[in-house]
Amino acid sequence: MEYRYLGKSGLKVPVLSFGAGTFGGSGPLFSNWGHSDPTEARRLVDICLDAGVNLFDTADVYSDGASEEVLGEAIRGRREQVLISTKSALPMGDGPNDAGSSRSRLIRSVEDALRRLGTDHIDIYQLHAFDAFTPVEEVLSTLDMLVRGGKICHVGVSNVAGWQIMKSLAVADRYGWPRYVVNQVYYSLVGRDYEWDLMPLGKDQGLGAMVWSPLGWGRLTGKIRRGCPLPEGSRLHETASFGPPVEDEYLYRVIDALDILVEETGKTIPQIALNWLTQRPTVSSVIVGARNEEQLRQNLGAVGWSLTREQVALLDQVSLVTAPYPHFPYRRQEGFARLNPPMAG
Repeated sequence: MEYRYLGKSGLKVPVLSFGAGTFGGSGPLFSNWGHSDPTEARRLVDICLDAGVNLFDTADVYSDGASEEVLGEAIRGRREQVLISTKSALPMGDGPNDAGSSRSRLIRSVEDALRRLGTDHIDIYQLHAFDAFTPVEEVLSTLDMLVRGGKICHVGVSNVAGWQIMKSLAVADRYGWPRYVVNQVYYSLVGRDYEWDLMPLGKDQGLGAMVWSPLGWGRLTGKIRRGCPLPEGSRLHETASFGPPVEDEYLYRVIDALDILVEETGKTIPQIALNWLTQRPTVSSVIVGARNEEQLRQNLGAVGWSLTREQVALLDQVSLVTAPYPHFPYRRQEGFARLNPPMAG
């Protein structure tokens, strides 16, 4: 397993990490992802550790805390072997303070996560959304207190706009508070919006990307084919509306190219799509999930080899979409390339 620094930090993480959204699955979204109990989860953790995958990602909102609880059970007795990443800020109830990033909410969320996970510290703690009502100074000073208290080690964000991240980094620098070192983002061959603003920001400011839903919300599993109906067992029947949309023709164009590379490499569509991501700039770790052992072992086969430059170029070409203003128009201006050199894979 390859290990990379998490952004501009001293923490090394595996290029593939495991997403525990399938642990304890309940509710309209997570029950369709999976519902591994502690025994099943422990076996999946065993396989991950054997392969060198020691980073496990979860969140308080995953199955209303059940994911954290099952993960805590699965790693019991070997906490020193693993890295834990979790998130909070999304609603965990109907109360007026059950969502957001206020000081009281963050402190309570961290304490609840520590209890559910059965640990005394969280290695990577991320804000799951931007809270426009809580002052940035309140958020960052609270994170600073939690870091100084040894309850969290590294901080980051997820699903946050570039200007919001940059504002927080500027305030952190002003007061000497911990900087965000990770941005957990949606990024895939059929969802490349991350490249327009957040990737350049991450490269410039030292935020490593932890990629969620790297198979395009389940669309790049190899089961969806041009001219064929959505397979009966696909979770997209129930979950498509929860995730980022993808136009059919665009999806099929990417799948057609992946089929070509399946023949060339002998790898599966998911393995090729994941390998492409591991070669992208700023990516520290790609989060893979699995309902069972077979699916996990398939995903682990995405590393230990590399697509050729020509194969990467093919995938780049078929998955490219026109960027919105102001990114595209300025590419036509003389001197743009000098001011904005491309970030090679």
